[in-house]
Formats: sequence, structure tokens, C-alpha cells
Amino acid sequence: MSPEYERPPISLIEKNVTPYGVSLYIGGRDGASDLDLLRAHGITTVVNCAVNLDFNLVSDEGRDLTGAAEGAVTFGQGALRYYKIGLVDGHGNPATMMLAGYYILRSALVQELPDRPSYPHRAKGNVLLNCRGGRSRSVSLGALFLHRAMPETYPTLDAAIQHVQRKRELRPDEWFEAPKPVLVDAARQASKWIDMIGHDAPQMRAANPVEGTK
Repeated sequence: MSPEYERPPISLIEKNVTPYGVSLYIGGRDGASDLDLLRAHGITTVVNCAVNLDFNLVSDEGRDLTGAAEGAVTFGQGALRYYKIGLVDGHGNPATMMLAGYYILRSALVQELPDRPSYPHRAKGNVLLNCRGGRSRSVSLGALFLHRAMPETYPTLDAAIQHVQRKRELRPDEWFEAPKPVLVDAARQASKWIDMIGHDAPQMRAANPVEGTK
């Protein structure tokens, strides 16, 4: 185990992720649960990488009591956009799960919500990628995303990882597990699959809907 160090609850990793025009932050559970801190940094979207971490983001104003049975857990509108990937911090993830995480993160940035009361968080802002400590799962996925989104700045996955480690204030004696090697390997494989799969543009989806979705 590496030594434990103090670090900020969230860290600014990239001020302008092109072509999305947002800032990318990475943090742990303390940062992801601090709504005032998130709002202060213009964060409107949280992507939780951890399977063993959950948040109750439903405020009293957003709580939906329609048809709720006695003893039911709270549900309703959260305080911001929230997506969960659910990675294990080590072995145990399916080979394609890091790939799925990449597309969930990217989709969170390009998704367009309907202009209806049931979709209150339509404004787009900065994004926080989190796991329990903000040292491994979120670092791996964040580095993969930067490498794929900004290859001129981060031409290799290793270059992106080193950048994230520095911005997240991860010390050299943590690097052997921050991020975990198995997650780095998963990010490398995901990058190869992304080359094969590519990206679909929203306008292409609208013009060519998938059969059965019209």
C-alpha cells in the first residue's frame, strides 16, 4: 500500500477539453458529495466510476412522492446530472467496461435533453469524474478520455496519465497503484477498440434513426 497524502477534494485536470468546451475535474467521494463546491466550479455533471460508492443527490424539492410505497427509498430529480459506471478498483471488470465508461463520459458531454419539466438539468457545464479516492478508476478513465479527445496535446495514453497524476497531486511513490496497472491495461485496450468503433455524430443519429426507434 502507498502512503496516504492530503490532496484537494477535486482537482482541475484540463481547463478546456476540446471540442467539448468544458473543464474536466477529478475527485473522490468528499468532493463529489459537496454540492456547494461543485456549483462553485461550474460543475453540472458528475460521472461516478466506482461500483462501491453511491450518493443521494435528491433534494427535498426534487423528491418524487408519486405512488411511493411506505418504506421506499428516496427517488426523484437529483441536484445535477449524474451518471454511474461502476468499475471495480482492480481485477474483476469485464474487458469492455472501461470502453463503456469512455462512451458514457463522452455521451454525458454531447447528450441533449428534451425541453420538458421532467428533464430539469439541461444546462451544460463542467464535469467531475470521481471514484472513492480520485486516485485510480477516475484517473484511468480521465486519461483515456483526454488522450482520445485531445491527441495533439496528449499523443499517448501514458502522456495523459502523467498529466492527470500531476494535476491530481499524486506522488511518485503512489504511481504503482494510482492508477492500478490493470485499469491502465483496460484503458489501452479500450483505446484500440475506440479506433474500430469510432463516434457517431448527433446529426447523423437524427438523420438515420436506428430501425425500430422512429
